[in-house]
Amino acid sequence: MLPMMQPVPLADAPKGTVLRIVGAAGAGFPSPAQDWEDDAISLIELLRLDRAASFVFRISGSSMIDAGIHDNDVVVVDRDTRPVEGHIVIAIVDGGFVCRQLVCRCGVMLLEARNSLQCYEPTPAEGVEIWGVVRTGVRDYRR
Repeated sequence: MLPMMQPVPLADAPKGTVLRIVGAAGAGFPSPAQDWEDDAISLIELLRLDRAASFVFRISGSSMIDAGIHDNDVVVVDRDTRPVEGHIVIAIVDGGFVCRQLVCRCGVMLLEARNSLQCYEPTPAEGVEIWGVVRTGVRDYRR
């Protein structure tokens, strides 16, 4: 299991990690492509985890649920992407990693949580280290 809110480098992931595709599963009406199948997919290639600048974090907490990031989700973070307004980022705040959205309010860049059910104070982005930009996420739907 991945440690909570700690970066995990994936550049050394084992080559040849392959998953078999069983078939297409429609999320509405039955898919005409249901009989289509491919030989295999590689999650390393699909999620582009073979890059030296790609890291994985396990999210702890519910501050980003309105952005679709839930407690225990896994996110892929790129360190070589320049963060811009609107990006979900991993930042170092008060010595710890946090996941927030980078926004501009009245000309000031802020890190804002995305949970309408709880009140979180925005953090000024000035003087905060933006560690990387969240590129994709993975969720275990069995919880």
